[in-house]
Amino acid sequence: MSLCAECFHQGEHAGHDYNMFRSQAGGACDCGDSNVMREAGFCKRHRIKSNSNVPCVPKDLLMMSELVLPQFVFSLIQHLREGYNEPALDLPSEKDLHKILQVLEPHVSFLEDLTKMGGAMRSVLTQVLTSQQFYKDLSSGVGENTCAKKSHEKYLIALKGSGLAFPEDKIACGMQEQGAGTSTLAVQGLAGATATSGQGDSSDEEDQDGSQGVGKRKRVKLSSTTKDQSIMDVLKHKCFLEELLFWTIKYEFPQKMVTFLLNMLPDQDYKIAFTKTFVQHYAFIMKTLKKSHESDTMSNRIVHISVQLFSNEELARQVTEECQLLDIMVTVLLYMMESCLIKSELQDEENSLHVVVNCGEALLKNNTYWPLVSDFINILSHQSVAKKFLEDHGLLVTWMNFVSFFQGMNLNKRELNEHVEFESQTYYAAFAAELEACAQPMWGLLSHCKVRETQEYTRNVVRYCLEALQDWFDAINFVDEPAPNQVTFHLPLHRYFAMFLSKAVKCQELDLDTILPDQEMLMKLMIHPLQIQASLSEIHSNMWVRNGLQIKGQAMTYVQSHFCNSMIDPDIYLLQVCASRLDPDYFISSVFERFKVVDLLTMASQHQNTVLDSEHERSMLEGALTFLVLLLSLRLHLGMTDDEILRAEMVAQLCMNDRTHSSLLDLISLEYINVQNPNPKSGIIPGSLSFESVLSAVADFKAPVFEPGGSMQQGMYTPKAEVWDKEFDPVMVILRTVYRRDVQSAMDRYTAFLKQSGKFPGNPWPPYKKRTPLHPSYKGLIKLLHCKTLHIVLFTLLYKILMDHQNLSEHVLCMVLYLIELGLENSPDQESDEEESAGGQERCHDSWFPGSNLVSNMRHFINYVRVRVPETAPEVKREPPASTSSDGLASSQSSRRKSLQRENSGTAQVFSLVAERRKKFQEIINRNTSEANQVVRPKTSMKWSAPGATPQLTTAILEVKESILSLLIKLHHKLSGKQNSYYPPWLDDVDVLIHPEIPRYSHGDGMTAVERILLKAAIQSRLNKRIIEEICRKVTPPVPPKKISSAEKKTLDKEERRQKARERQQKLLAEFASRQKSFMETAMDVESPEADIAMEVATSEQHVSEAIYDCVICGQSGPSTEDRPTGLVVLLQASSVLGQCRNSTEPKRLPTTEEEQIYPWDTCAALHDVRLTTLQRYFKDSSCLQAVSIGWEGGVYVQTCGHTLHIDCHKSYMESLRNDQVLQGFSVDKGEFTCPLCRQFANSVLPCYPGNNMERSLWQSHSNKCMQDLVQEVEDLQEQLGTFPSETNLSKEMESVMKDIKSTTQKKYTDYSKTLGSPDNDFLFMYSVARTNLELELVHRGGNLCSGGASTAGKRSCLNQLFHVLAMHMRLYSIDSAYNPWRKLTQPIQDKNSDEELPEVPVLYRDVSSLLLIQILTMPQPLHKEHFTCIIKVLFTLLYTQALAALSVKCSAEDRMAWKESGALKKSTSSGEKSWEVLLGHVISELSKGKMYEEGETEELTVVLVNPDSVECYLQQFCLPFLRITSLLQHHLFGGDLPSCQEDEEFTVLASCLGLLPSFQSAHQFTSASCLDWPVPAFDMISQWCSELASFGDRHPDQVKALLIQEPKWDLPRLLQLPENYNTIFQYYHRKTCTVCTKVPKDPAVCLVCGTFVCLKGLCCKQQSYCECVLHSQNCGAGTGIFLLINASVIIIIRGHRFCLWGSVYLDAHGEEDRDLRRGKPLYICKERYKVLEQQWVSHTFDHINKRWGPHYNGL
Repeated sequence: MSLCAECFHQGEHAGHDYNMFRSQAGGACDCGDSNVMREAGFCKRHRIKSNSNVPCVPKDLLMMSELVLPQFVFSLIQHLREGYNEPALDLPSEKDLHKILQVLEPHVSFLEDLTKMGGAMRSVLTQVLTSQQFYKDLSSGVGENTCAKKSHEKYLIALKGSGLAFPEDKIACGMQEQGAGTSTLAVQGLAGATATSGQGDSSDEEDQDGSQGVGKRKRVKLSSTTKDQSIMDVLKHKCFLEELLFWTIKYEFPQKMVTFLLNMLPDQDYKIAFTKTFVQHYAFIMKTLKKSHESDTMSNRIVHISVQLFSNEELARQVTEECQLLDIMVTVLLYMMESCLIKSELQDEENSLHVVVNCGEALLKNNTYWPLVSDFINILSHQSVAKKFLEDHGLLVTWMNFVSFFQGMNLNKRELNEHVEFESQTYYAAFAAELEACAQPMWGLLSHCKVRETQEYTRNVVRYCLEALQDWFDAINFVDEPAPNQVTFHLPLHRYFAMFLSKAVKCQELDLDTILPDQEMLMKLMIHPLQIQASLSEIHSNMWVRNGLQIKGQAMTYVQSHFCNSMIDPDIYLLQVCASRLDPDYFISSVFERFKVVDLLTMASQHQNTVLDSEHERSMLEGALTFLVLLLSLRLHLGMTDDEILRAEMVAQLCMNDRTHSSLLDLISLEYINVQNPNPKSGIIPGSLSFESVLSAVADFKAPVFEPGGSMQQGMYTPKAEVWDKEFDPVMVILRTVYRRDVQSAMDRYTAFLKQSGKFPGNPWPPYKKRTPLHPSYKGLIKLLHCKTLHIVLFTLLYKILMDHQNLSEHVLCMVLYLIELGLENSPDQESDEEESAGGQERCHDSWFPGSNLVSNMRHFINYVRVRVPETAPEVKREPPASTSSDGLASSQSSRRKSLQRENSGTAQVFSLVAERRKKFQEIINRNTSEANQVVRPKTSMKWSAPGATPQLTTAILEVKESILSLLIKLHHKLSGKQNSYYPPWLDDVDVLIHPEIPRYSHGDGMTAVERILLKAAIQSRLNKRIIEEICRKVTPPVPPKKISSAEKKTLDKEERRQKARERQQKLLAEFASRQKSFMETAMDVESPEADIAMEVATSEQHVSEAIYDCVICGQSGPSTEDRPTGLVVLLQASSVLGQCRNSTEPKRLPTTEEEQIYPWDTCAALHDVRLTTLQRYFKDSSCLQAVSIGWEGGVYVQTCGHTLHIDCHKSYMESLRNDQVLQGFSVDKGEFTCPLCRQFANSVLPCYPGNNMERSLWQSHSNKCMQDLVQEVEDLQEQLGTFPSETNLSKEMESVMKDIKSTTQKKYTDYSKTLGSPDNDFLFMYSVARTNLELELVHRGGNLCSGGASTAGKRSCLNQLFHVLAMHMRLYSIDSAYNPWRKLTQPIQDKNSDEELPEVPVLYRDVSSLLLIQILTMPQPLHKEHFTCIIKVLFTLLYTQALAALSVKCSAEDRMAWKESGALKKSTSSGEKSWEVLLGHVISELSKGKMYEEGETEELTVVLVNPDSVECYLQQFCLPFLRITSLLQHHLFGGDLPSCQEDEEFTVLASCLGLLPSFQSAHQFTSASCLDWPVPAFDMISQWCSELASFGDRHPDQVKALLIQEPKWDLPRLLQLPENYNTIFQYYHRKTCTVCTKVPKDPAVCLVCGTFVCLKGLCCKQQSYCECVLHSQNCGAGTGIFLLINASVIIIIRGHRFCLWGSVYLDAHGEEDRDLRRGKPLYICKERYKVLEQQWVSHTFDHINKRWGPHYNGL
């Protein structure tokens, strides 16, 4: 059904499972239409409406429209007539049509707007469009108006050009037309029709085809009924609507017209008229569709209309009755397919009369037939319509005729000599055609044959299906043997027959025998499906390898989930039906002959196979046995209930692999369960309830998880333990696997379960699963298990395996045992052995086994067997003595010999299953011959040639003396490798025989299987039990080794060598994998700090004299030197993550309404920007650039994987990468590479400073120098000019890495100076890089240092090396000693009268952390710890003063007075300089001198400043950010771990760690002021600093307070908060217009960092060749962008010049993504995934974690 968004949201959907497909093309909303949906499902609005009366519209109101609209519509039609020129090639040039449509766009838009005005206007439009009078008056071309005449002529030309006749043109039809007039349709039988169209239409088709016979056949079909002709060729328009639709089709369904026609549908009269018109034009639609170039687009638009018309059952029924809808559809489909028929080459190439569709034709390749088939399926889903179809014999005949076009299409011929030149890819077209055109209508029809009353329908279908099959066999001249080396996978007639049989037995209680054909027909029916099964085995055995890959594709498609229910399942079911009704010996022998393994089934150790190479024998034998197991085990159509089938399907899929909910729905096509829903693609709607309940019964849900590599898992279902224990069915798994590896995967998982649960430690065999009981109708299938032929095969194979003959595998043994066990489980009621046939003739297999019951045959001893062995001597004939049984499997005996034998033994009398058959056929069926030589039957096609042509064989007699039971016991010994390993369990415990279901037998290997079989045999018969005991008593001597001929030895050796080589390879691979794994654990563990063992980069041990580095390229270890420096592999990236911090703890929400907007004014970056700009307005530029840090936006972040390499090695590595063309994902020209060891992405190398570790311990030692001396030393050191080091390799590399760092970010993020190219810019940029890295590390640690520890937030640190590089460059900039901030901090300076117009930035306005970095980085490296501590102490005094100043501004005037006075009182005390009260009083009194406190009271009093504790707390919070940065810096420069602590102790712990606290004091009496250590008297310093503010306040009183540094309260950076339900985002954004181009983007996207709405790939918003997303990623994230694609629910990451699809953070109820919203499920936010995304953004690890990157070429 189709609903508008409004009605959908007004409805109740709680707890419903639905798929929502969002249409862009509009249409009519079905809400309120009770023919389409139940009233309970109506939305609130329609529920009320349907109950109340709608008032009428006043006539006067509509008068104007009634007058104008007919003329308006007519003018539109005239335009359409005028614009259409019938071109020469019958293909209008698309450009011309496009122009006309553009001109007409406003007309159609106007009509569309009218339809939106409501019901009244729609009813006027309906009247205008359907009135025959209006049309006659305006459009017929009669009258004076020449223009109208001309347009009418054009209209007639267009009709004729379309191959349509105007009925009046035809001689005999005028009268008839008038008389019949049942409706507006001209579908009535027209006598003259055949004449004209017979010449017009089909003759040219015949010429094109070139094949006379086929042409004639086509012609016969075309003119078979006169009705067809009128359907195809007659159109008469009687109203505007009809002609409007005609032109809509002519112009290939322009979108606007389609939308207008659909928008009118709510009007009931229009709906009926339009549907009839649509049906009337159906044949014309097909013709236009066939010619169209844009058939895809046109198909979609046709279906868009038809699905709304035909989904309504009432309407479909009405049109079927009044307009022969079914006739029209079937005829149109038939005509469509007849245009692409070719002669079938199946079976009899020369004389075949059968025609099939040519899959290479565009019609099939492009799926052009799809809209028509889709409509047909749609109407068949209505019971009333389907019943009409099933009752109409004529229609059924026509339909079977249609289906037979697909019977045997896409024939494959096996290439025997050389590889096929051109691999045809038509096979997918063939499979799609059979599924859509044959199978889906079949499921539609089957869904209405569910009850006993519908028996008649099934009889009809089966009857006509069999007739069509008989015709087909005749047409291809099929007698009894299929042509060799041919296979077609397409037998839709067989499958119709099979599925209706199945339905008849399962639901309609029909007696199977009443609808089955005779035995001869069954024999013919089984041949082709059996041929497919054998060919599957041949394809998997690589016998079709010369046909190319496409043949494998066919074999896979045949069993693939969407096709299996319509292909392999019906085929196997049909074979089961045939097997249950035919002679079992005949059937079994046919199977082995089809699989070409007859010659292999000899007891001789050597044989010669005439039809199969020895390398294929093993897999073909496995194939044959596996097929028999499938045939005899599967119960899908033989008695399982729907729920059992569903459960079995689900278990099979889950055992292969864990599955997502959607893939399970996709893999289990439940057509035969849910035949109410004929279209498998539309999901399983009716069965969903049972689907969910079965799923919860067999599987556990595993929530979506993340792997350490960052790849995200979907929510998965995994089988419950009891399913593995009791329900794992390998047979079902084999049936459903597309790839052989899936069977192995299921077995591996089963093995893992058994090991884990302790049930079985070794390598288990597939378990045997009990089968559902057979439906009585199919009891005959059991006979297969109890026929001598099968027993001889099983005996022979057991013997061969025991004797180690070649080409036998464990799989063969497994299948043999499975068949024996099946036979024991399904033994027939103990009846007397099969009654002897007439004449009691002696048959060959009677000499093997007396009866046909497996239970008794198991104990039958066979003493001697005559075998035929190849020999060079001339053929020797010896008659077998009576005591021997002749080896029925010695295959290569000549047919001559057979007939001789037959005549000699006096059995010429024919024993035939089918009377009166041809002689050849009798030979095959005749049991005597068929088993005299066991499986080999004379080929009817091959005449016997001279004796020399076949290998010569001689007869030998082999002593066997075994029974099946004794062979099994010996096999047990062989498998266990011990003598007498089998001991009958019932001798110890008699209960075993009474309760045989012992768990220990249910899982295990071959020995367990043998034990289980012997136990079952013993339970079934006492004799068996006794014989088993006897055999066990005899001590069995070991099996004598066989003499092996040298040729055989060679092949055995070869096999063995191959096997060993395979094992070696496996071992190597496993070893390699484990190495790789252990390496990944140590080297790549991004998150775990424990992996730092090998990294001696920053924390090498104290006693080693010099840091040693390992080069990961050349493998040498050594120190980094000036000449050969070592470098750290680093990734430099610009980052704006810090700039996204906000000062609110609540993250911003993504706007989903017009009212919600996000403004970036409160971000960290914005506030820092404003501050710098303000400072630059009032103060000297160079001073401003040292008072702040930049890098909040576009800062450079440096990270490393921790691996080091020689810089010269790196250069040669880059050179090799440059020469290697096979690079993806990164650009070598931009310096990008992956670490040679761990493959982490990187783009630069950071040189390691040659450091002596002995120094470190020296400069960590504490000295006893006094503060004043240290202050002086620092000043002296700063005065030393940094000389540029001599030109060494190291200094060059440092310079180049500095260039890399600069070029990492954009120019706008490094240029803040007012004067261009000022060195102050570089100075500011360099210390800001250090600041950015420290701040980001702090963010990674969660914003504080409470956790402590040495590892830097799970990443290896390169800050030490970075500081060296920065310091070297910063020392080159000398700070004029007069302006050196150090002096201002450490000595009172007399006020100079500044001559400059702009003063320097007051000290109290400077950012202390920036000052710290400037001081440290301008000192000579390495720095002494005492100097470092000295700098911190001095800066802390400034910071503390800033905190007091900020505090003083925050309190009220009264509080200020109180503090000022209390401070003044305590000023004289000895500890005055270390008491915040005193200092605060002093600050207030000093600042009062300026205009600081004058203007207005402060608006917000954030701190309750009455009690001292809150003041203390405020001061500590103010100072903490500085202490954190300083502690980190100290940790990186001097090593040593960071202490961990509670949050409330953080200040004291850090202060003591930094050496600010003289001795650690207990917390209760601790005050932050006790950390102060003033280099000069505190009050002098404070007075000096405050006086700068006072003088600034005099000039700019409005700014003095604003520029004070406030307490920084930044929350950690966060992405925007997303709404719970994805639909909220979709509804708001998918129609939202872009702010730049004001259009609705085709691919809308939204930035998850700032909420900006952008056009993905939109050319409209392109600027200088950059598309909008790329541009935004540069502006918002300095090159990193995170975008949510609205129409796909997927997140895309842009990083520099690369991008990748990250995945989705919105999942459905089953934990799955819905990329591109294809499944239409409701989606909900997955908070864990969003957290991971945010984590990767903050930690800058997108490059490392996401693997699939590609270049975007600025086009996103």
